[in-house]
Amino acid sequence: MKLILVMILGILLVSCVTNRKTTYLQPGRESKGAALTSEPDSVAPRSYRVQVSDNLYIRVITPDPKWAAMFNTLPVTTTTYSATEQSTDLISYPVLPNGTIDIPYVGEVAAAGKTLPEIKKILEMALADYINDYDVTVRLVNNYVSLLGDVTHPGRYPIYKDQLNIFQALAMAGDMGDYSNRASVQIIRQTPEGAVIREFDLTNREILNSEYFYVMPNDVIYAQPMKGKFFKMDAFPFSIILSAITTAILLLNYVK
Repeated sequence: MKLILVMILGILLVSCVTNRKTTYLQPGRESKGAALTSEPDSVAPRSYRVQVSDNLYIRVITPDPKWAAMFNTLPVTTTTYSATEQSTDLISYPVLPNGTIDIPYVGEVAAAGKTLPEIKKILEMALADYINDYDVTVRLVNNYVSLLGDVTHPGRYPIYKDQLNIFQALAMAGDMGDYSNRASVQIIRQTPEGAVIREFDLTNREILNSEYFYVMPNDVIYAQPMKGKFFKMDAFPFSIILSAITTAILLLNYVK
């Protein structure tokens, strides 16, 4: 009987997830990620700099149909335009290995290492030799964040706004699971030098002072499950175990 009670107690203890393990932004906890200051202060997000193999959606909007047809795959004759994801892919310009994009009648334009506003300004200066009344739109086509692991709805999600932080990204996937290890979240980020992996603690409010607090295009966020997830209450066959224990107790009492 003592052994059975100890087994039941052990299973219940392993399956418990405390409030300390699931609460975000707790004060006074030692960070497991990048070096952070003792007084967390939200950092300003860095602007994304275009990299080789990125695709840029570029439109030149002008009332002149001649120039609209010349600079765009699809002619635009008004000052407003809305594009679906499929049409955006069709008229996007890849960043070539030499770091440039090849624009019709303009030639190669430096793009790698520059922000979208910087590329927009370069294009406006280049197009000034051709047309007077125009507006340039530059967007990043591959503007997504991937959420994997123990989240409610894993998948790839569009970054719908500038300065999207990691909590807003997790909210798009329905938040992390009850048995997700919030103290050990990994992010994979593409850089010009290659992919880097960082691990950080979302239960520590000092994450606000981390350079990885804001999500960048093509980031992959991986929510690791806790080591004891196998024993979680909604997955472990407690009904079968309790039935077996009840039967064993009845048999023991009958023998006695």
